[in-house]
Amino acid sequence: MQVIVEKDRIILAGKAWEVRAKLKEYSRKYETVKEWTAALVKE
Repeated sequence: MQVIVEKDRIILAGKAWEVRAKLKEYSRKYETVKEWTAALVKE
């Protein structure tokens, strides 16, 4: 499972069940992709 974070996008690569699980995990913390990318770029 790979999570690649760029300035304006996030790329998830892996098996379908891994991608769905990761999206579900992040959906609990962030409401939008914009919030998600902003938080990850700051780190």
